[in-house]
Amino acid sequence: MTVDTPVRRPPRNKSGRPGLLHRVSGWSMRHAGLALLLWVVALVAVTAASTVVGDSYKNDNSLPGTDSQRVTDIFQEHQPQGETASVQIVMHADGGLRPEKPRVLSMLAAVGGLPHVASVADPFTAPGSLSPDGRTAYSTVSLDVAVADMPIEDVRSIIDKAQQFRVPGLTVEVGGDLARSAAESAGGASEGAGILAALVILVFLFGSLLAATLPLLTALFAVGSTLGLLVLASHLFTVPDYTAPVMILVGLGVGIDYALLIFSRYRHELLKDGTDRATASIVALDTAGRSVMFAGCTVVIALLGLLALGLGSLQGVALGVTLTVLMTMLAAVSLLPALLTLFGKRIERSVRKHAAKQRRTPGDGWRKLAAAVQRGPWVPLVLGTVALVALSLPALGMRLGFADAGTDDPAKTSRKAYDLLAQGFGPGFNGPLVVVSEGDQAATQALGRTLTADPNIAAVTPPQSTPDGKVATVLAFPKSAPQDAATSDLVERLRNDTLPALESQTGATYLVGGATAAADDFASAVSKRLPIFVLVVVGLSALLLMAVFRSVLIPLKAAVLNLLSIGASLGVITLVFQQGWFGAQPGPIEAFVPVMMFAIVFGLSMDYEVFLVSRIHEEWRRTKDAKEAVREGLANTGSVITAAAAIMIVVFGAFLLSPERMLKQFGLGLATAVLLDAVLIRCVMVPAILRLFGDRAWWLPRGLDRVLPKIALEKD
Repeated sequence: MTVDTPVRRPPRNKSGRPGLLHRVSGWSMRHAGLALLLWVVALVAVTAASTVVGDSYKNDNSLPGTDSQRVTDIFQEHQPQGETASVQIVMHADGGLRPEKPRVLSMLAAVGGLPHVASVADPFTAPGSLSPDGRTAYSTVSLDVAVADMPIEDVRSIIDKAQQFRVPGLTVEVGGDLARSAAESAGGASEGAGILAALVILVFLFGSLLAATLPLLTALFAVGSTLGLLVLASHLFTVPDYTAPVMILVGLGVGIDYALLIFSRYRHELLKDGTDRATASIVALDTAGRSVMFAGCTVVIALLGLLALGLGSLQGVALGVTLTVLMTMLAAVSLLPALLTLFGKRIERSVRKHAAKQRRTPGDGWRKLAAAVQRGPWVPLVLGTVALVALSLPALGMRLGFADAGTDDPAKTSRKAYDLLAQGFGPGFNGPLVVVSEGDQAATQALGRTLTADPNIAAVTPPQSTPDGKVATVLAFPKSAPQDAATSDLVERLRNDTLPALESQTGATYLVGGATAAADDFASAVSKRLPIFVLVVVGLSALLLMAVFRSVLIPLKAAVLNLLSIGASLGVITLVFQQGWFGAQPGPIEAFVPVMMFAIVFGLSMDYEVFLVSRIHEEWRRTKDAKEAVREGLANTGSVITAAAAIMIVVFGAFLLSPERMLKQFGLGLATAVLLDAVLIRCVMVPAILRLFGDRAWWLPRGLDRVLPKIALEKD
């Protein structure tokens, strides 16, 4: 394929040399075919290498210095060989399980012959495996490999074999983390739905399938390449297994957005009289391209702010998503210019044809909206603020936790097994507290008596001691379910009141671990480090905005409005997923979601802030009329911002189709944040605030002006 038109040399900076952005984009425009070929080769090579090598994802849930981590360390110290995986087969018969004993034993024998099954416990002889009423029992199927090494197909074989023995009156379900993973539906439906919806929006916006495809292709190349790099990086760094879907979610939204912002400016320049395609490309990259690079840097800063939390479980995700954003930035300024050059003539023809069909001057509706807001700025500002604060209030009651089978789809076998165990043995049976005693036998016996006497504990197992007798473990089954707030209250009371009082009497050390305790420890760790995280992210982003726009009020406004949009989105996911609105399964919010959402949403909010305010700033520098600058800035960016937001909303919202509860929460939270940010904040509240600021919006003290570096987003 040949280039349609000669490509001009990019403009030079004050030193007489082109900047890095111009050198990269200029080279891509001059060697468009080669640039596209290099991207294709890179995508194919990385994908092939990652397929051959395979991934090595590892979930690092360590929380140094917490009680739950000390419990884990004690287990690892006394079980250095590691712990093998297991699943539970749960049986229930309304008429009692004794009459079904021959069939149950035949089923267990059949399961025992399957691959990787080391042993199968007899529920009729194993202590505590039969419920008091004799109608529910469970059998622990011990495997000969760790969880990470168990093939999912073999887990499905266990489920299928066990359920072959179901008959009317005898229910057989399989529970455990492996059973939950095996029952998940195949992925890809949410990503495909989001991409298809994004394509439809782009076609309506540009009136051309070819023009609509370019931003989409740019995003797909960036995300595909990053996915392969992530698989390879998992062998060098600790990357959690949920990083890939989060990376895809963010990468698709950001990648399409960045390419769309540049392409929209390119289209705007094409429609000017006397502007050729080469000039339009250079102007688009010199304005929108700079905005994209700056916006991407703010996203990266927000994501790297997660490193300030010092939580290993989040650092791998932060690095993975940061790599995604960097690749989308690279694709936007190298692959997209090449595509614009290769398909320039046909794109120009479709753009001019689509513009000719429009009856109104582009941006008229947005000018009228800006004028209406400017006539009475206090009304939309106050109403918008009240709405955001009201949506944020539910987030004050947010409870953090980790998903278990109790929040699964009621149709899944893991959820049915969970419910059967809760009915037969009590709601706390699915989430026992692991209490470790470091002391002599008398101290351990005192622990058992104290836990048994606690009114919120249903049952306590006999202590299990290590060979040296220095450490003993007791399982305490709460009367409340693992996801209930009452269980978290019990953990807090045991740690703060009950066990410290017992320690003063016995001289021993007692630690409380388990899934609920770990979730509480994670929430506490995040709460303690959150102020530093927020300060780092907000502070650095504000400094960058101050350097770009030479203003004090602009970054302050951006920080406050971004925090409001984040609070509102967290409030919405609290209402839906914690309180069960719209039929969602109620339960705690995934412990990773709020802090990850803060980093991602704060970064994405800056995209629209930079794109809108940079255009307003460009008009203000040209006219020195603050009101006119706001009107023209919104007129030139309003349709692009709303289209970009619509694409992000459908991409993020499509993840509500995912079977993963965490991805559903991410999808809803990010979609809500983008909706509020692009429609309410950027198109209504920001024009109102800038109207009230007037020329003061661009004020910067002389001392700061001398100290701050100058970062230009517009051409001088």
